[in-house]
Amino acid sequence: MRTKTRRFMLLGQAGYFGLLMFLPLWHVVFVPSEMGKFNLLLLTVGPLLLPMWGILKQKPYTYAWSNFIVLFYMLHGLTLIWDRPDERVYVVIELVLSAMMFIGCSYFAKFRGQELGLSIRKKKEQDAK
Repeated sequence: MRTKTRRFMLLGQAGYFGLLMFLPLWHVVFVPSEMGKFNLLLLTVGPLLLPMWGILKQKPYTYAWSNFIVLFYMLHGLTLIWDRPDERVYVVIELVLSAMMFIGCSYFAKFRGQELGLSIRKKKEQDAK
């Protein structure tokens, strides 16, 4: 794996595991919600658990589709930055971690896919034959 690819992988993993650790702290410890803790953890951390195996195994496809999940956290942060001014510090942390994950996962999937010879164009060419 090239150094540039590895850096993006680490950036994506830092954002991913940062979100995985920060969100429960924010919603359960720092600003407790009236919602039950189990339901709250299921809603905040549940979607992030879906790509965990592929992220740990460094699978480019998982890194690519995990961006769809992280977009929900970006939208959540962008909504709350206007809605809850008293929690802006936490929202900014969520947005930074989400951006780290999005950028890192996107470029890791791209560069690692190129290294492994994975390409949509190749698939199209094979299907055309």
